[in-house]
Amino acid sequence: MDANRSDLEIARSASKRPIYEIGEKLGIPPEHLIPYGHDKAKIGAAFIEAQKGRKDGKLILVTAINPTPAGEGKTTTTVGLVDGLNRIGKKAVVCIREASLGPCFGVKGGAAGGGRAQIVPMEEMNLHFTGDFHAITSAHNLLAALIDNHIYWGNEQNIDTRRITWRRVMDMNDRALRDIVCSLGGLANGYPRETGFDITVASEVMAILCLSSNLKDLETRLGSIIIGYRRDKTPVFARDIKADGAMTVLLKDAMQPNLVQTLENNPAFVHGGPFANIAHGCNSVIATTTALKLADYVVTEAGFGADLGAEKFFDIKCRKAGLKPDAAVIVATVRAMKMNGGMKKEDLGAEDVAALRKGCANLGRHVQNVKKFGVPVAVAINHFATDTEAEIQAVKDYVHTLGAEAILCTHWAEGSAGIEELAHHVVELAGSGHSQFSPLYPDDMPLFHKIETIAKDIYHAGEVIADKAVRDQLHAWESQGFGHLPICMAKTQYSFSTDPNLRGAPTGHTVPIREVRLSAGAGFVVVITGEIMTMPGLPRVPSSERIHLNEHGQIEGLF
Repeated sequence: MDANRSDLEIARSASKRPIYEIGEKLGIPPEHLIPYGHDKAKIGAAFIEAQKGRKDGKLILVTAINPTPAGEGKTTTTVGLVDGLNRIGKKAVVCIREASLGPCFGVKGGAAGGGRAQIVPMEEMNLHFTGDFHAITSAHNLLAALIDNHIYWGNEQNIDTRRITWRRVMDMNDRALRDIVCSLGGLANGYPRETGFDITVASEVMAILCLSSNLKDLETRLGSIIIGYRRDKTPVFARDIKADGAMTVLLKDAMQPNLVQTLENNPAFVHGGPFANIAHGCNSVIATTTALKLADYVVTEAGFGADLGAEKFFDIKCRKAGLKPDAAVIVATVRAMKMNGGMKKEDLGAEDVAALRKGCANLGRHVQNVKKFGVPVAVAINHFATDTEAEIQAVKDYVHTLGAEAILCTHWAEGSAGIEELAHHVVELAGSGHSQFSPLYPDDMPLFHKIETIAKDIYHAGEVIADKAVRDQLHAWESQGFGHLPICMAKTQYSFSTDPNLRGAPTGHTVPIREVRLSAGAGFVVVITGEIMTMPGLPRVPSSERIHLNEHGQIEGLF
């Protein structure tokens, strides 16, 4: 019945419950909710602290195959699965990331699910929401301003202006700001130097907020940010210029998880939003750990395909927070696998079992990769109306050869009723005791070897190439005590390789390392590969051209 209605129209017609009622489902008293209107609220820090002695529920990760223009529906499936679990009598919560304005006005669109499996209020979630991203942007840029101010007033820390690593950020795609020169205009404006902008979701402050357990931890991590180096190459930290206290103040409210609801009035935590291709791609630790204390099942997602989001979820978030996932769901569509098998987007409506079987190699690689972490796997076939019985059966048969089960899900059209079978299977997997989670590599492995392990074991690359400057930098960080940190790969989401046009499951390719950045506060090393940009650009026809207010003052064009 919703086939001809947009996601926004479906969301706008939702029968939302007051946010206090959603809180009641989780046992959160009204006095511990800080309301932002009638349908969203933040959860108070005192309540979160009081839950620490409670037993954890089961943690379910939803990930996906490499994204294609055909669409996969990872967030839609994440939301649908929580509705399905609640439908079969389980107490379940969804935990996802907040949306960035960059892709909303660029090319990707929103991040609230779709069809009958959405989180509401959809418009607010995809726009300013509760202001968390603005707080992160402000805290990041406060530090940038303090660095230049410190230099202007005498440079007590002897910062080498050629070695300042802290850039500025904004939550918008703007390629013109990737590389700039600041402080032009004469003596009163400071010392000119080269710098640039990243998108807010790539900010180390975003990563820190998402990995911090409380405000004290947040302040410690912010103080540990390396802003640059002195002439003797010793690091200068944010705490050295006394920036950590004020940054924490700006982030005080942003640290509190946001509570909203699904279309079926089930609780949803939406908090934090690092991208998975240029950051670690997971919602906040504090939201996930709080949800685990309040529900029997917590379903969370990791960004883009499992080669990026799931790997970082396991190797960074779970490692840092001590989380042990009980099961994983990999989302795939018949359309996307046919595209991986060589079909053109305009031909995807036609049945082609041969192309689908060829494209299944991408799905198979992800299933095998997730199993390397010791986590049992299911596959969700996110249904499209053009899928044929022969194509669906071909996927099921293929996944069965991998020792897993693929289940057809119709939650986009039917909501929780269309995903009951997957919900039952996930309960079975999570309760089986088969999860033996372990990260891909140990802490004490050298940094370059960690990079090679990810590239060869997850991407199936033949080699990793990096020039002497990159290798020397990694060795220097190891000598400074940062060798135990995990790796955060910045790579295209569209392929296992660094070539976005190389679909399927390539092997033997080369992974070129262009740059490495130390995120000492967040606690990982960012490795930038290929042509990946930490400040995306807008496409030729950005989504913003379709976004407007109609004659009733309602937003149109968000999706």
